[in-house]
Amino acid sequence: MRAILNLGFRPFYTLAALLAVFAVALWLVSFTGMAQFGGQLQGVLWHSHEMVFGFIPAVIAGFLFTAVRNWTGLPTPTGWTLGVIALVWLVARVLLVSGPVGPGVVLDVLFLPLVTISVAIPIFRSANKRNYKVVAIIAAMAVLHFVYHLAHGGEIPAWLLRGSLFAVIDITAILFAVVGGRVIPAFTGNAVPGSNPVHVKWVEVIAFGSLLLLAMASLVGGGLVLPAWLPISLAFIAAASHAVRLAYWQPGLTRNNPLLWMMPVAYSWLPIALLLRGLSGLGTVFPGAWIHALTAGALTSLMVAMMMRSTLGHSGRKLEASRADVIVFLLLQLAVILRVLAGVVADYRTMTIVAGMLWMVAFAVFFARYAPMLLKARVDGKPG
Repeated sequence: MRAILNLGFRPFYTLAALLAVFAVALWLVSFTGMAQFGGQLQGVLWHSHEMVFGFIPAVIAGFLFTAVRNWTGLPTPTGWTLGVIALVWLVARVLLVSGPVGPGVVLDVLFLPLVTISVAIPIFRSANKRNYKVVAIIAAMAVLHFVYHLAHGGEIPAWLLRGSLFAVIDITAILFAVVGGRVIPAFTGNAVPGSNPVHVKWVEVIAFGSLLLLAMASLVGGGLVLPAWLPISLAFIAAASHAVRLAYWQPGLTRNNPLLWMMPVAYSWLPIALLLRGLSGLGTVFPGAWIHALTAGALTSLMVAMMMRSTLGHSGRKLEASRADVIVFLLLQLAVILRVLAGVVADYRTMTIVAGMLWMVAFAVFFARYAPMLLKARVDGKPG
């Protein structure tokens, strides 16, 4: 068990997988009306908070605590320091449901600043300027999480509750695009002979500029009267630019390697979600469609693919997907498709429940497959 604190991916991937199962199970209990829970955060408010401010930051912390060591050559939290940060996250999850709520909120708000500081120190000490933007993104998420709780508590205008939540989703999408833009072309170029994935500057500018403007519109949209065409146009522009961006990475060449094709499949959900977002603004699609296409489809799919790859690599195993890995990923895709289509092609309640159950099964299989790797030392005897 001591191995779980050897490197950041170990505790946080474990905890994130468990939360993915149990939080959605509790959400389904609430959704079906069998029970209500969550302290001050009830129902869909608790569900959205735990996914956006609980599950996603845990995976991000696990990834960055591991990746930043490689980027900078400097240490990130391990041992008791890592254990304390993980405990802050875990106790916050429990207290927000069981109470007392006050300490739960304090610990909840504290987690992202701890992550920010932990990755900022090695990045700034090494003058790793390429990743300054990563620090800025995590810091912005920390500030917006604080804003979320202030708005929920009535300390600041209530419209900032929704604004901060959606702004964090958009900022996480920016981080998703940054990481995806590094790993997908690099892994494809290294693994597929004859491939030549490229970045095109004008596409990059439009792709990231539109996402940043969408995040700003999400934050201020509840307090300012923005012209309706603005966020709709930004969503369509972002969708087109990210589709073009992905095409330049030659995703079709990855089809024979599951650990490779999972990543462009995940990235493809981003332009789909942005297209649905624009259509939602026109009133032709339910908002829940684009929200889940982005959060469960794009963000979670890439996270799962990266969790698989980094766990295999950092536990000293071959970078080869097992049948269980493919099943996990495909179950997740099916869950997202059903959730996006819920209320469109069939009964909303039934499809939402089935989607939630598929999600739970996917992460339960992931946990069964990877928990032994996460809880035990590397098979090759190396540190980490």
